Amino acid sequence: MEDLALNLPPESQSNASPDIGNEPIDRERRRFLITATSVVGAIGVASAAVPFIGTMNPSRKAIAAGSPVDIDISKIRPAELITVLWRHKPAWVLRRTPEQLAVLPGMDPSLKDPHNRQPQQPPGMAKGVYDYWRSIEKEYLVLIGICTHLGCIPDYVPKPGGSLGSSWKGGFHCPCHGSMYDLAGRVLKGSPAPLNLPVPPYYYLSPSVVRVGALNKKGLEENWTPAIW
Repeated sequence: MEDLALNLPPESQSNASPDIGNEPIDRERRRFLITATSVVGAIGVASAAVPFIGTMNPSRKAIAAGSPVDIDISKIRPAELITVLWRHKPAWVLRRTPEQLAVLPGMDPSLKDPHNRQPQQPPGMAKGVYDYWRSIEKEYLVLIGICTHLGCIPDYVPKPGGSLGSSWKGGFHCPCHGSMYDLAGRVLKGSPAPLNLPVPPYYYLSPSVVRVGALNKKGLEENWTPAIW
């Protein structure tokens, strides 16, 4: 505070009387100026902070409420899987290759629920979700990456064979208890997981942007939940 008093403009200091008797008056005047400046400054900072905090709140509330999430899929490479958070859960988007898609129709005998009879996808989703690929567009698979056994996050294992055996055609493997899912998120027989991986409500805002968390522009199915996450 003393530094602020010393840095007052010369003209404000020139009014000070050299008379010693006037020093208390000058000091009181300085205190008043300093206090007034500090109060105005504090109000200005507070006023500036309110809009800034206001701009932060919606995103936090949106995250907590599970509002829809928009995903740019234009930069996903073939056979690449990306993850974003929706409702604090991992939402996956996998860009499947023609070779990966070709495997799916032949997987039926190995699957617990090959035709998606269980409600692990919103009832209002496009008919294509109930086919082999479980997606609106064949190439792009959208899933919630949580094992339906005990809630672990499966690994994406795209290559056939390997440590998972000669019958493995590629898909998702849960490292916790060994549950296996094909490249459409359908659970294989013999897995402890009872159901397919969930397909969240989603739709295409444009050819390159997927909105996860709503079924269309009216927000239908926004509050849908599967039988098991």
